Amino acid sequence: MGRDVVQGAFSREDRVRYRQKVRRCLDVFALMLDDFGFDADRPMTGLEIELNLVDSAAEPAMRNEEILADIADPLFQTELGQFNLELNAEPRLIEGAGFANYEHDLRSSLSRAEERAAKSDVKIVLVGILPTLTEGHLVEDNLSTNERYRVLNDQIVGARGEDIELDIRGVEQLRTHTDSIAPEAACTSLQFHLQVAPDSFADYWNASQAIAGVQVAVGANSPFLYGRQLWAETRIALFEQATDTRPDELKAQGVRPRVWFGERWITSIFDLFEENVRYFPPLLPICEDEDPVEVLHAGGVPKLGELRLHNGTVYRWNRPVYDIMNGRPHLRVENRVLPAGPTVVDMLANAAFYFGLARGLAEADRPIWSQLTFSSAEENFHAAARRGLDAVLHWPGVGDVPVTKLVLEQLLPTAAAGLDGFGVVPEQRDRLLGIIEQRCRTGRNGAVWQTEAVWAAEHHRGMDRDAALHHMVQRYAELQRSNEPVHTWPVD
Repeated sequence: MGRDVVQGAFSREDRVRYRQKVRRCLDVFALMLDDFGFDADRPMTGLEIELNLVDSAAEPAMRNEEILADIADPLFQTELGQFNLELNAEPRLIEGAGFANYEHDLRSSLSRAEERAAKSDVKIVLVGILPTLTEGHLVEDNLSTNERYRVLNDQIVGARGEDIELDIRGVEQLRTHTDSIAPEAACTSLQFHLQVAPDSFADYWNASQAIAGVQVAVGANSPFLYGRQLWAETRIALFEQATDTRPDELKAQGVRPRVWFGERWITSIFDLFEENVRYFPPLLPICEDEDPVEVLHAGGVPKLGELRLHNGTVYRWNRPVYDIMNGRPHLRVENRVLPAGPTVVDMLANAAFYFGLARGLAEADRPIWSQLTFSSAEENFHAAARRGLDAVLHWPGVGDVPVTKLVLEQLLPTAAAGLDGFGVVPEQRDRLLGIIEQRCRTGRNGAVWQTEAVWAAEHHRGMDRDAALHHMVQRYAELQRSNEPVHTWPVD
């Protein structure tokens, strides 16, 4: 939800009017899908990276407003916590040297931001969950000052009607309560956007769902929360629980969670928007002046503001997006499963793997979703979040298989073919997919490096857990700036 919100209290009339307007938008969207000209000639891509700010002691620095003012770059924005920023890369094609251009631009933007932040003795860390966060950091007072975050917090906590329970059981166990959505600020992600045509959207979304578990296993980078080692990608469990509007009784009734994997393969993007309207009450019932029916009949492009706002408060791991650029509407898959970091080149390797694999499977003669049950895809997703590169996933034709073997023997060639379909130059294709290959061969991604580095600090340097985590984050921040892929990082 990237728009400003100034209203804090909503009346019954607001909610009724908003619900009617959302349904009106949905009807117009259905008409547009039938015969409107969506922009899909040359599929653009996009990246969003959420960042952590830390001080010289590797503690979270609650100073995003100050740092953002110093950076003075519209590509950087606030995020939920005062120790967060978000970097939005300029959308582009990945054909030719598109990935090299991404790398140059991202490194340049981060370098400029780091120079400005350093004047305030602050560093930028790209990681799925900042390991030095404590419960004392993740409180309502440390939400960003933008009013939209406060309103969203009030609506989620109000809908639940009681404290939010966090219960994550991994290598160690965490069980605690929170009275706000502030713990969700710990989840700093890497998000990919892929523009697709209306008639192929379902194929790309289904493919993205099918490979979500593989992505998480290979890219996991969030093993610690509140000083405990939990899942390889703890961010998945934390995000699902920290924004859950359902008390136990609604969970028992099977009410869908707002952070949602979904429950079925789709045949159209309309399926997803229709489910959002049918299953989820509005959190932010804010109406705009536009009448989408009148705009459509006048030959214009409806903004569908209420539908888009509602869609932004349903946190699908692969989210459908309707947007307008240069006066033309388009559709995107927003892939939200991965953590930030460890380096720019690691994130671009994850991007190449996702874009290539999604295309390779979406355009395959026999769709993967005709062979894999949806429940198996969801089970793969959570198994991968728990165990990372040690996960065993279920895959058509091979049954239960170690994820590293699956990637090396089947999925990397498919991803390479998909990147060829986008027109990516072979040098970039091989360099980035080679990083994914080496993670699988060495058994080391960001989560593995973090846990090994903490173990080494505890056992070789005699540090307690808290000191080991701070030491690891300091070392992580140094190595991150080298832009060498994480599988090559020394542990001790």
